Amino acid sequence: MKFFNPSLLVISFFVLGGAVFKSTAPTRCTTILPNDSIFVLTGDVRRIPFALREFRKHPTTRMYIIGAGASGIKMPPRVTVESNSKSTYQNAVAIKRIAESQGLNRIVLITTVDHFNRAKYLIKDELPNVEIAPCPVPLTSMPVSKRLERWTTEYIKYVGTLIGIKDSK
Repeated sequence: MKFFNPSLLVISFFVLGGAVFKSTAPTRCTTILPNDSIFVLTGDVRRIPFALREFRKHPTTRMYIIGAGASGIKMPPRVTVESNSKSTYQNAVAIKRIAESQGLNRIVLITTVDHFNRAKYLIKDELPNVEIAPCPVPLTSMPVSKRLERWTTEYIKYVGTLIGIKDSK
């Protein structure tokens, strides 16, 4: 007699892991300190406008827009755009170059809430001694089905990252 179905067990672990993945993502922006450097990952239309609103509240911070999605946007002073990286892993490598050249020991990371865990994992892997202060962009005004699809996609990518697949979009 079978005591468990292996397929059911795999599905159960996947669902449980997804629930943990979602529940461990930060939901609120941390306190941004006067000397912080804000790093914004492009890829979602909500990220740059959200980051610019946060940036305006903190007149002494620097901001770095990381990724290929910032072209055509006029940026204020103290904003640097890196537009060569095309994946989250490449974003992490670009952030590492900047953080090391600037001697940063703390960065504020802005990306969407569903993307946060994987982005943080990849950046932490490149910069293990740098504190990453979260500032997630909420997924507001989005149908529940679309949010579920995004969370599922990011969870699958996160699992792939954990097993060593780094350079996927």
